[in-house]
Amino acid sequence: MISLIAAINKNYVIGKNNKLIWHIPEDLKRFKKITLGKTIIMGRKTFESLPKILPDRKHIVITRNRNYFISDSRIVVVHDIEDILKYKACPEEVFIIGGEKIYNQMLPYCSRLYLTEIMSFEDGDAYFPKFNREDYTLLECEKHYDKNIEYNFLTFEKEFH
Repeated sequence: MISLIAAINKNYVIGKNNKLIWHIPEDLKRFKKITLGKTIIMGRKTFESLPKILPDRKHIVITRNRNYFISDSRIVVVHDIEDILKYKACPEEVFIIGGEKIYNQMLPYCSRLYLTEIMSFEDGDAYFPKFNREDYTLLECEKHYDKNIEYNFLTFEKEFH
């Protein structure tokens, strides 16, 4: 099963200058809890924006650059969306973690969305794709308020027929 995890604001902004806009410790803890021990899939820019390889997770980096190479056995580089779509039939949950282009390409194939919805309207240069919430079942809506930031943990699920 392919799932997607992201922090978005009311404008669907996910970042600016290849960085997250918000630093919400509870969101980072949730991300770690949900993805620990799993496979995480990301675009090259998202991978390069990470401060380090995230421990205890298999990393898959997708890039169109056929010469892109990472000499670390914990990281697999792929060049085609078809290499990711094979995980749809996998019983283990794998996670799309960004960025904008990968979210746009993969949203139609994702069974579950783990979103942190930040109640703000900052501008950015990277966006999460707009989606129809009515196409999903809301499994979780947990409201939080921390350091003048209001946010919700949302989990949506979509049935594929």
